[in-house]
Amino acid sequence: MQRAYARKKFGHYPFTGVIFSTTLALLVAGLLGLLVLYAIQFEKAIRNQVRLQVYLKNGLTESRRLQLEKKLESLPYVNKEVPLQFISKEEAARDFIEQTGEDFTRFIGENPLHDAYLIAIRPEFHNKEKLLAIQKELESLNGVFQVYYLQELIEEINNNATRLAALLSGILAVLVLASFMLINNTIRLALFSQRFLIRSMQLVGATAGFIKRPFLMRAILYGLVSGILASALLYGLSQYGRQVVPELSLLHDDQQQFLLFGILIACGMLLAFFSTFFSIRKYLRMSLDELY
Repeated sequence: MQRAYARKKFGHYPFTGVIFSTTLALLVAGLLGLLVLYAIQFEKAIRNQVRLQVYLKNGLTESRRLQLEKKLESLPYVNKEVPLQFISKEEAARDFIEQTGEDFTRFIGENPLHDAYLIAIRPEFHNKEKLLAIQKELESLNGVFQVYYLQELIEEINNNATRLAALLSGILAVLVLASFMLINNTIRLALFSQRFLIRSMQLVGATAGFIKRPFLMRAILYGLVSGILASALLYGLSQYGRQVVPELSLLHDDQQQFLLFGILIACGMLLAFFSTFFSIRKYLRMSLDELY
């Protein structure tokens, strides 16, 4: 019993505490990462709802209209993920009458509206200068009467996206730093209990590389386990959140989420490896008096 106590005191490594602390730090960072992914998808969804309204000249033949449609689809700044939407002048008139309850065609005697295409523009072109250039280019096309878009709305989206990106980037940077410090301090404290074991290995002639190898392999393993646990917990929280708030499913992207899990696992392994590496190197250079 005394021998077991001595062995525990001499070389015990608190792996449970290390895995718990590392998992907790990665989970907190992962939660913010998931929030960032949802924010990106939310911004993307909003931008996809912003459409340029391309009004066509009256009297276009069906073949000419279809040629113009193919031209619009081929333009490099048109978002191919969102199909073009064609609204005929008759459909636009019916929608207006249903919304207002007034049949303006009775007073005018004809339908003055134009056929139109609603097109989504790729997010990288959502700025004032590029949109103005796009508007001029589209209005120069044969068969196009006018191009209209909500400039104020797009500018407001850009401003809000910039502020949100700055806020989330700042929080993420602070949280990543705090997570690194927590993991680093946890591993350093764990290795503190191993300092005399390291010195004993030095005294029997073990090289620095031989001493470091098992500690580094164990650190990588603990980082891997912590990353997997944090990813599993994050996945469970994500699934629960989608059940409680079904609208989150619209922002969910499996590919990006699994990429986030991979980053968490890799970060756990790398942080554990480097924290262990520098801590062991410090203990290898210490004198016996410093170890005490």
